[in-house]
Order: sequence, then C-alpha cells, then structure tokens
Amino acid sequence: MDADTAPPSATIPVAPRKAHTWDRPTGPVDDPYAWLRDREDPETIAYLTAENVVADEFFAQRTELVETIFGEIRRRVQETDDSVPVRHGPWWYVSRTVEGLAYPVFCRGASLESATEHVILDCNAEAEGHDFFDVHAVEPSPDHRLLAWSSDLTGAERYTLRVRDLETGVDRPDELTGTSSWGGLAWSGDGEWVFYARPDPAMRPYQIWRHRLGTATEDDELVHEEPDERSFLGVSATRSTGWIVFHSASKTSSQVWVLPANDPTGRPRQVRPRTEDVEYSVDHWGDRFVVLTNLDAPDFRIMTAPLDRPGEWDELLAHVEGRRFTSAEPFADHLVLHEWNEAQPRIRVVFRDGRQELLDFGAEPHDLELGANPEWEATALRVTYQSLTTPASVYDHDLGTGERVLRKRTPTPNVDLESYTSERTWATADDGSLVPVDVVRHVDTPVDGSAPGVVYAYGSYESSLPPWFSVARLSLLDRGIVWCLVHPRGGGELGRRWYLDGKLLNKRNTFTDTIAGAEHVAAGGWVDGNRLGLRGGSAGGLLVGACLVMRPELFASAVAEVPFVDVVSTMSDATLPLTANEWEEWGDPREEPYASYMLGYSPYDNTHEAEYPALYVTAGLNDPRVSFHEPAKWVARLRSVGAGVDRPLLLRTEMGAGHGGPSGRYDAWRDEARTLTFLLATL
Repeated sequence: MDADTAPPSATIPVAPRKAHTWDRPTGPVDDPYAWLRDREDPETIAYLTAENVVADEFFAQRTELVETIFGEIRRRVQETDDSVPVRHGPWWYVSRTVEGLAYPVFCRGASLESATEHVILDCNAEAEGHDFFDVHAVEPSPDHRLLAWSSDLTGAERYTLRVRDLETGVDRPDELTGTSSWGGLAWSGDGEWVFYARPDPAMRPYQIWRHRLGTATEDDELVHEEPDERSFLGVSATRSTGWIVFHSASKTSSQVWVLPANDPTGRPRQVRPRTEDVEYSVDHWGDRFVVLTNLDAPDFRIMTAPLDRPGEWDELLAHVEGRRFTSAEPFADHLVLHEWNEAQPRIRVVFRDGRQELLDFGAEPHDLELGANPEWEATALRVTYQSLTTPASVYDHDLGTGERVLRKRTPTPNVDLESYTSERTWATADDGSLVPVDVVRHVDTPVDGSAPGVVYAYGSYESSLPPWFSVARLSLLDRGIVWCLVHPRGGGELGRRWYLDGKLLNKRNTFTDTIAGAEHVAAGGWVDGNRLGLRGGSAGGLLVGACLVMRPELFASAVAEVPFVDVVSTMSDATLPLTANEWEEWGDPREEPYASYMLGYSPYDNTHEAEYPALYVTAGLNDPRVSFHEPAKWVARLRSVGAGVDRPLLLRTEMGAGHGGPSGRYDAWRDEARTLTFLLATL
C-alpha cells in the first residue's frame, strides 16, 4: 500500500485576513480569521463551500475506494435486524432496522414472540422530507398508553417533544418546542404530566417545566431554575418510577431535589445543598434512597438515606482508591453498580443481605455496560459486552443461579472474527506514568515494524473509552493497518486521579500521553513509526491538533473530526454554547494562570510553519458543541503557514448537520468510508 499524498488539483481557497484583536490577560492577540464566526455572512458560506469543493474533489478522485469500503461496511451489517426484546410492564419493546431504510423503527407486542407486531414510532416516516433527523427521547408513560418522543431536524440539538397516543398511533396536540436533550424528561406517576428542560441562549438546560397533557404550552409551570451558568439542570424518574429527580451539576459539584411521582404539582425537596467539589446523584431503592457520591471519596462510594430524611447519609459501600464507581442502578432486591478498575469496566451486584457478585468477562480489553433493564422486580440482569474482536453481545445474567445466557450477538455477515486479534500494552509517559494502549490487528499482519497504524484517543471529561467493535474498522485491518486505542490522562479509565491529572493545568498530559502511546506502539514493532496516523473527534480533535503542533513530524496522516481547536477564544466567550459550564474542565482563560497555560497548547494559537501530515478536518454548520468556525479558522491558518501544499489538507463541512455528522445510517457509513479512504490514501 503506497501513500497517495498529492493534494487536490482544485483551486485552494485562501481565506482573506481581516483585522481583529482579542484583549486577553496575556496581551492583545491578532485573529485575522475571526470573521469566519459569522455564519450569516455570505463570505463565510462561500469559504466553507470552496473548501468543500476541494475535499469533494479529493474523494471523487478516489471514488472506487470510497465505494468499495462503503460496500464492505454494508456487507458486514445485517441490514434488517431486531434488537433483543425488552419486557416493560405489560409489553415487550423492540427496535428494528430494515434494509434500505436509514432510521430505526420502534415496535412493541404483548408477548416476546409478537414484539414487532405494533409499530409505535417509525423514524423513517417522521424523517421523510428532511435532510437531517435525530430522535432522542422515546419514553412510554407509566401506564403505557402514551409515548413521549422528541426529535431534531437540523442538528442544532433543539428538540421538539411530542406525545403519541399508542392506541390510535396519532400524536396529541401537545407539542413542546425548543426542549433540551441534555435536560431529560420524566412522566408523573399518573401519566398526566410531563416534566422537561428548556435551554438558555447558550444551550445550557437551566429550567425544568411541567406540562399537563391537553393544556396549552403557555400554561406550563416553571418547577425549578438553575441560575449558576456553570451548571446543567436535568430531570429524570427513578428506576422505581416512584420519584422524580431534579439534578443540577457543574463539572465539580452537584445538587439534587426529589419529588414523589404521585404528587406532580408538589414542591421538590432538596436532598443536600451544594458543596464545593462534592458531587452526588440519587435514586430510589424501595424503603430508602441510594446515593452515589465523592464526599470524602475521590473514586466515589455508595450511601443510603431514609426517604423522609434524604440528606442523612449512611455508608453502604466504602471508597476504594482506583475503583471508580460510575453509576448505581437500584432494583427491588439488589443494587447494580458500574465501575472502572485498572482500565477495565466491571459490573458489581449488591444484594440486600449484603452479598456481592462481580460479573467476570475475562481479561481481554472489553466494554461491559448495563443493557435495558426497565423491570423493577427483575431477577435477571441484562448486560452488553463487546471488545475489539467481538461484536456487541447481549447477555441475561440470572441473579439467583449466576447462569449467563447469550441472547444475541450482533450479526456480522461476511466476517471471520477469528481473523483478528487484540491485546493490551502499556506505554510510559514523560513522568513515568503507565498509559494503557489497546491494539487490534489482522492475524496475518506481522509485528515487525512494517505495518502502518492509526492511533485513536479522546482523554477529556473523565470519559472512559472502552474498546468497542467496529465493522468499518475491519476495512483498515484487512488492508494491514494496525489500530491502537490510547487511554490518556483526562479520561476516567484509571480512576478520578487519572482524570484530574489530565484537566485544567494538567491538560498537556493528555497530549504527551497520546504521543507516548504512539511512540510505544512504534518501538514495540506493532507499527511502522513512519506510517502512523492519528484520529480523534471533538475534545479528541483538540488532542489531534495539539499533538500535531507539538510533534508534526510524528504522524504521516491525521483526522480531526469537529475539533475543539480554538480553545482560548471559545472559552473566553460566555455567550457561546457550553462555555461557562466548561471552565471547570479547561480553565477560564480570562484569568491567570489559565490564560497562559491554555494559550500554550491551543492548536489554533500555536499553529506555525512546519511539515504537517496529511490532514482531514470535519465540521458541522449547525454544531452547537464545537462551532463550525473553530475547524474553519484552523484550516485557514494552516493554509496561511504553508500546510496543504505537498500533502492534502481538507476541510469538509456538513452544511445541514451538527456535532454528530449525518443522521441516517447509510450517510454515516459513506461518511466513514471517506474517512477511511483518506487514511488509506495517506499512510
């Protein structure tokens, strides 16, 4: 496989430089591409369109490979398929996909065998006539007569919430526009009220409202408002459906109120007032509340509290350093905990009599998540397992006998799973910290330093990135590319300390850990150090940008998807979506020492003349999380310092989508085929 690094022949757009100065604690900074922030300016759209022409020509010249990979992805998917039916009240619910249709169809039936009998929401029908469609909430009412569902038609993540009568299949007149997906929703116990979140102009969910079915939305009542611009406010029902929980959380602290679900017009009761650096969440466990908190427990512990005194906590499960509890799910007779330990996810079951059971899925790096478990009285626990070499597999684990039954493994036609192998290795960071790296390759790919490789990483928000199976990735592995998942600091794979050591004034560790991982797989012979690619998205796109400006010579190719690269300018503007909420993650660049530190790694501010690798950058015009102008400005600056002359530099903006790119599965597969084509062409 020879790298095809010739840039496109189409006229390369040159973004005009226009005088603009930012006043910062570090001094005035010129930003000649600040004008690209204005999406209403025809010149901005013209520039994005011109860049799209360049990118489209690159892929048009490689149409055969794009179409080949798209076909490979499609052939590895069983296009008409059903999820494992889930018992919920008197019904069995299931989602299905149909060959040729882009979106799922939600169904239910009175028995396991008839779960697909009644269509309750056909997303294909709802998406008809729209270029973009995303469904978020699909929530039956407690009596299963109604369905609350929400959709977004632009990618801007402002959802319209509707209520469907499941007997007639017709949506009721109730239509709540501009709701926040981040804020959640909850039904009252009698199914007569819906609680939902509204966002402020910066997209922060800050108000919870209650709507009585059949009344005008103008009559909706404000239940709670969160004035702190650093905090998101959300609403949800407990697993028991007995309580409604209002949860306000910043990146470092939280506060909870509870309301009986059978008293929807009542006043929520505060559990505990907010305390700096204390996080907690609450759920209902029969005769008590269960609390997950980091109070005096960096990796969290489990507490319980009486229903009439929810702020009085007693310890149920103690803190263990390095064992990070991430969720607590109560059932009638047991409590299910999700945790991370030594960069592996685990599920722990705690019974009311004090017994514990740890579900063991072996030592191979894997993902293990709780599946759909809506039944309060369930005696079997549904979990989903996958790894780099095993497709998503749904198991039912009997809590009485310990027997585990495989209900379904995602079909992968035309795939020989035995052809792939994975392993975990550990890179040594600059300060001696050991960084986990998961490696997957085709069994015929030698470990002799001759194979090209792709490094993938994220490393922010304490998000743990477990190894996952991808049919698209097989198109790389089958062509001899080795894929490496680095788990740098800033993620949560090794506990809260791993996260803290990769945020705020420790953020550079995220980038140097990734570089260490890349150098490690090259030194270990898994990959050829001269044919190494790098890929990441969103905050992972920041990682890509930072690594490139720090070590441009290390990588031959890179993909930065919707990258957060203009760190200082974005985090200085509190009117932009998410900014204020993010100060506790990145720092506030309007103040020292954060101003100087963030300026030191922000890719846009540190782009300089260098031999940059081939680079493919994506953006979404309607993206509310990473504004389109960040990747656009970065590419303009890269071009201004000579990048893209000898190697491809592409910017492709989805003009009708948001942060997640195209919404339909076929468009998403083709999008992925383009990305893999770029990597194959440039490594």
